[in-house]
Order: sequence, then structure tokens, then C-alpha cells
Amino acid sequence: MLDVFFTADVEIWCDGWDDIDKKFPDAFRKYVIGPTSRGNFGLPYQLKVLSDHGLRGTFFVEPLFSTRFGSQALEEIVGLIRDADQEIQLHLHPEWVDESIEPLIANASEKRQHLFQYTLEEQMQLIEAGAALLSKAGAPEINAFRAGSFGFNRDTLRALSANGIRFDSSYNATLFGPDSGVSPGVLLHEPMECENVIEYPMTVFQDGLGALRHVQLTACSSSEIEAMLWQALEVGRKSFVILFHNFELLSPSKSMADDVVIRRFRRLCEFLERNRDCFRTTGFHGLEPKIVTTQPMPLKSNFWNVATRILEQIYRRKYR
Repeated sequence: MLDVFFTADVEIWCDGWDDIDKKFPDAFRKYVIGPTSRGNFGLPYQLKVLSDHGLRGTFFVEPLFSTRFGSQALEEIVGLIRDADQEIQLHLHPEWVDESIEPLIANASEKRQHLFQYTLEEQMQLIEAGAALLSKAGAPEINAFRAGSFGFNRDTLRALSANGIRFDSSYNATLFGPDSGVSPGVLLHEPMECENVIEYPMTVFQDGLGALRHVQLTACSSSEIEAMLWQALEVGRKSFVILFHNFELLSPSKSMADDVVIRRFRRLCEFLERNRDCFRTTGFHGLEPKIVTTQPMPLKSNFWNVATRILEQIYRRKYR
């Protein structure tokens, strides 16, 4: 039995930082509800599909935007996830720090995109503030975290530990993971403990062209994801962490449904339901971690799966 973490980063962007107060109501509708001429394909749709297939999802919710626009939108997001009986955890995009009406930290005047650009003390304060915002919005206990854009470092784990948050899922070997200081010289593929926090890294694989790729709905074909799930099971992996976002079933303009990604999402849910005797979707609440002492080699895909993905990605260009 393989533990599968079907994780969604839930966030809102105003497509730039100009006139954000004017843009926010429309941004909320686009990024959260996802209206199109064919119906809504945002967060409520994703929650319903997961529920229909009896699957567990972990929704890392970004709350700092509410320090600019108020709590109502955050409460609505938390309510949607809670009512669907899915897990809510903490996600932070510190780009919002300098946009907050009330300063979140002392040095809040400059825009810093990644958490690793903040001191340990600042990270402790931001994580504490983010968890409090989610709690006030109605979220249950927060015990897991993911940094926005995977931009974390070892201080992030120290800050999480100081805030009583046991799990992190910010390590991505294709992005900032190798430079985070968490596991110098060794790529993480399986859970490990660092600074009293259990790190659950993003699942990555070596594609047929020799490059590392993390498992994300918009970045991988269905055949790649399914093949990597079977391979992870066969080699005895402890965890498999999948990424998607609340807006990933939409075109880049957020005006159309992306049929390719919708098909991937539904097919993955069907696959996991059909093979629930092999793959168990789980979250971090009540999790007993399965820590490894030696990191394995990355999973490996083949050229044919890559070819399928390339053709699908070319076809997706019609959804703009």
C-alpha cells in the first residue's frame, strides 16, 4: 500500500500588483470559482470530483491575501474545503507581506517573493500569522505547511517547529530543494526528519529525456503519472506527493476550461479509486510518518510517456 498525497495549493492572484483592490473581486471568481461558458471548473468542482471518487485531498491554503482584502474570501475558501470534508493546511506566498494593511513584520516595506529571503524571526512571525488567519477563518488544526513557489530553507523548518507544525512539504528537487540547506548533497525523494519537522518532498521523476520533473497535473501526462505510481509501489516507496492548484483546470487566461487537464484530473481520480487496494490517498492529520534512513534514486519514466506528454502539451495550446 502506497500513501498518496493529492495536494492542492489554493491561492489567488490579481495578475500583477497594480489596482489590486479593484481587480480582487474578479480575481477571486476566476481563481476560486473558475466560471467558463461550460460551467465552473475551480475549487468547488475539484472538491466534488474528489468526493465523488471517495478520495482524500490536502489543500494548502494561502491566507496572507486576506490581510489586504479582508477575511470574507478566506472564510469562503475554508468553508468550501471544510464542508467537503477535505484537509486544510497552511501555504504562504510572502509576496503579500508588503501589501498588507497592517504590517505583519517590522521590515514589511519591500516585496520579497520567497520565504528564504526572510530571517528566521520573520519566518516565525509569518507562519504564526498565517496559521492564526486560517484558524480564525474556521480551519481545524494546522499541522503541515508548504512554502509558496517551494521557496523555503532550513530556517523555515526551524520556524515551523517553533510554531508546533510537525510536517512540511516544501522540498522540490526540481526547484529550490537542493539549495535549501535541508539535505546538502543528497536529493530528497522520501520523508526525512530535519529540525524536528518531518519533510515530505514533492515526488519527482527522471523523464525519458533525462530531466527531473515533479508530478503535477499541468506538467505530466496521465500515462506518466500512472506509470510512476505503479513504479513507486513496486520499488517500495513510502510516499507519493502530487501537486495541483485550484485554477489548474482552466486556461492560462482563466476564461476557458482546459479539457486536457480536466481529463487528466478525472482519469487520475478514477485510477486511484479503482486501485484503492494499492494506493491510499491520505493527509497529514493523524499521519504516522514513514521516515527513511537512505534516500532512493529518482523514479524513471520512458521516452514514450514523454512523447505522449509533448503531444498533449502541444494540443493544450488551443486553450489560451
